Amino acid sequence: MPGFLLRWLIVALGLWVAEQILSGIEIADTPTLLLAAALLGFVNAFVRPVVVLLTLPLTLVTLGLFLLVVNAGMLELVAWLLPRVHVASFGDAFLGAIIVGLTGFAANSLVGPSGRFELLVVRRPG
Repeated sequence: MPGFLLRWLIVALGLWVAEQILSGIEIADTPTLLLAAALLGFVNAFVRPVVVLLTLPLTLVTLGLFLLVVNAGMLELVAWLLPRVHVASFGDAFLGAIIVGLTGFAANSLVGPSGRFELLVVRRPG
């Protein structure tokens, strides 16, 4: 359970960073930010795999780059479902999805499978 909560907070951090950087993404308040992060996790777990499967030929032709469009669509879906989250354009959703993805990648690299922060220390012999 701690891993789930930590990853949820990482997604919330990514959404917050995207909101701070992009003028086209607005999230009303902190509870809405946390709800948007939870909903984005739900959408990514249940809706995104279906969309990825349906768009698999296009994803293969673009060598996976179409997944960025899918991620932007998931962010726009969250904004559509939550009235206090506003994404001005698809371009903002696209850039926002990249920012959320990069933030998540950076933060998740510090989190192990158990949900704990992990740091790899390599010691040279001698």
